[in-house]
This record gives sequence, structure tokens and C-alpha cells, in this order.
Amino acid sequence: MRTSNSPVILGDSRQGDVQPTLPKNRRVSGLRKLGRVTAIAVVIGSGSISAACAQNCHNINPHGDQPFGQATNQRPGACDFQLRNGFPVPDPSCTPGAFNPTITVDVIDDPEFSTKCIRDQATIPRQKAVTYSWYRLRRPSHNDGQDQVCELDHLVPLELGGADTLDNIWPQCGPNGVGLRGRYFKIKDMVENYLTAMVKGGKMDLDEARKGIGTDWTQYLETARRVCRGERCRI
Repeated sequence: MRTSNSPVILGDSRQGDVQPTLPKNRRVSGLRKLGRVTAIAVVIGSGSISAACAQNCHNINPHGDQPFGQATNQRPGACDFQLRNGFPVPDPSCTPGAFNPTITVDVIDDPEFSTKCIRDQATIPRQKAVTYSWYRLRRPSHNDGQDQVCELDHLVPLELGGADTLDNIWPQCGPNGVGLRGRYFKIKDMVENYLTAMVKGGKMDLDEARKGIGTDWTQYLETARRVCRGERCRI
């Protein structure tokens, strides 16, 4: 496996066939509890009133972590990307994938449930960034907006109750020479949207969706491309 001063990105023709080693208002008022964790923030200023979206966290445990396997190599330089259908997937000995067992189908089906209930609760971004070193990648210095080339991805997405722990985080980078929509993490987003729609539509078991994307997210890509446009999927 190759180590360099910059990420080796799949799809970069300059790398040949290198396998990857492989971002003056008044105060907020109006906090209410309605027998569950629901918060509505009303911001008053300049004669206008706006309401933030209600959020129901269902008393879940944001630190919940049930991995699909044992992570035995979570250390710098020990992890290697694998290829499935021409796309990178993480090393299961480093990123086995994990879900939060306190997030059930009923929670996911609730339109008031938000991934904000989970995101960066068990691990903060600085802790997640350690995964770059596991896979022998340098953390990109400019990695946002149209310049984003890597994402610290939840292998099992938060929309499906993925865990916010390092068992479920991997740096998904590349390929070079494409726009933002062509990045691998954007392509995987389509698969996540498809599986979430299938689960919410009662056409796939939640455990099956979690295990499937945690094992090989690319196996659903052909179908997702056929039925999804952006965040909308016809199932």
C-alpha cells in the first residue's frame, strides 16, 4: 500500500491503478416540554417572529453503539480501503459499522425526529478526524463547499439510526477531477436516501438496511440511481 503526503484518491488517473490506502435580536424564548423532548424556539426581532422546527429525540441514548464486528486495528496506518463495484468501502477491522439500538423504526418514522439528536454527541469532529490517520490519509486543509473532497462519513447513516461512534466513522474521499456531486460521499448519500425511503415505506426491515449498508453500500447503488432524484426516491 502506498503512503504519500496527500490522500491517494480512487479515480485519480495520475495515480494509475493505485489501490486506495484509502468536512440586534432579542433573546430566544418559548421552550416547552410536552411529555417528551420537544423544543420550539421563537426568535423575536425587528417586528418579525420565526419558529425553529420542533425536534423530538424520544429519550434516545445518543451514545448507543452496537457494532457489526470487532474493531481490532483502530490505530494509525493499520487500515486499508477495499473496493466494491469500483467504489471504496472501509476496512471492517477498523470501521465495522455500528448502529444505535435505542433508535427504532418508530423513532425514524417520526417526522419530528432529527439527526441533530445524535450528530456529534458520542464523538466530536476532532475525535472523528483521527480516522484519517488510521487510513494513512492527510486531513484536507480546505474541505468545505464546492472544494470538499472528503467526508467523515457515518457508514450506517444517522437517518437509519447509525451510531455516532468511531466504530461507524470512516474518511470517504475522492475521486479527483470531478465536481462536488461526483464525489463518492455524495453518491453514497443517494444510497442512504434510498434505504431510508425503503424502511419508512415498510418495504425493507431496518436491521436488514443497516447490515446491508454496513457491509457493502455499493450493492444498492444501481437501484438507487434508478429510483432516486436528489433526496426523493420512488419506491
